[in-house]
Amino acid sequence: MGSIVTPISARPRIVMVLQGGGALGAYQAGVYQALHEHGLSPDWVVGTSIGAINAALIAGNERANRLVRVKQFWDEVAQRDLFDMQRVPDSVRRFNIMLTTWCAMTQGVPGFYSPRWFNPFAAGWPVAPDHASYFKTQPLEDTLARLVDLDCLNSPRGIRMTVSAIRVSCGQLDNFDTAKQTVGIRHVMASGALPPGFPPVRIDGELYWDGGLYSNTPLEMVLADEPRVDTVCFMVDLWSADGPEPTTLEQVQTRQKDVMFASRSQRHIDAYLRGHRLRRTVRMLRALLPDGALSPEQQREVDTVGTESTIHIVRLAYAGRDWQMASKDINFSRGSIEWRWDQGYQDALRGIEHGAWRVGAPEGAGVLVHEVGPSGIRDRSMPG
Repeated sequence: MGSIVTPISARPRIVMVLQGGGALGAYQAGVYQALHEHGLSPDWVVGTSIGAINAALIAGNERANRLVRVKQFWDEVAQRDLFDMQRVPDSVRRFNIMLTTWCAMTQGVPGFYSPRWFNPFAAGWPVAPDHASYFKTQPLEDTLARLVDLDCLNSPRGIRMTVSAIRVSCGQLDNFDTAKQTVGIRHVMASGALPPGFPPVRIDGELYWDGGLYSNTPLEMVLADEPRVDTVCFMVDLWSADGPEPTTLEQVQTRQKDVMFASRSQRHIDAYLRGHRLRRTVRMLRALLPDGALSPEQQREVDTVGTESTIHIVRLAYAGRDWQMASKDINFSRGSIEWRWDQGYQDALRGIEHGAWRVGAPEGAGVLVHEVGPSGIRDRSMPG
């Protein structure tokens, strides 16, 4: 006999979870384009660092303008290549990327960040906390002010957005959520304030750094959200926890970044499943109680705790290795950005066409993970 299948709701909540990763974030933009073209507009976007910037561009615009604004941002920050990257061999592509990356490190990226010339901080001298960085991010603040509609971003009828940043003074992670507060450009900037390159951002007297220093894949926000509803979560990862054993300094630095910023999603899923099993136990115990054993208030509390829902996680992972370059996250070469965008678009199309998240879940399954990778698509049921 086959396992019982519980149908998902007619319209599950659609969520995008976007990692931090600098220039690699063009992959996320490609994923969004595929969802946009297939009518899968997210109800909620959760992001950190470059994921927060993409989230603001998506949630901070009406549907007709969203993809336009995302494309505008990535067009503006892309750096001109010396060659047509599709017409030259790998050796020339690598030379071009090394050159554009060097320019990004020394001259900044127009519309994103610019260097602090004659910077005492770089020489080891003390500066004001707001200036403790190699670069200024005023260009990014100006760009986001042009491309993000704050009224739309904070409209209760729009897409919910959550971005995270960490308090410099105590290491506490704060989530800025449009469902709970008014969120502005400064909150998005705080989420992407990665030291020592970028300066901290002061909000309500507190200094904030990049939320990716605490958790670069904010999946736990989705898993912990109440009330629990059936959800399809497109989790877009930019760093790979798996990789070859490094043999050079460049490879060691690349592997270090990958491991540091890679998703810890399995840990969050395991914690969610422990809660899922507890909620199932509550429902079973409730069924054994005689009528009237609980007060109306107790009944409501038990019913809330016992609510069951299913989360489908469609994990889309950027597979580019960028020649094992540790600086791949500041490679804003136009050719590289276009390639990453296309890879995100193609991977998302495969995930949409596969469509396993549209079918019902085995009874008791708390989380179903659909891995979209270069070797194919793997479906995993995480039993509760």
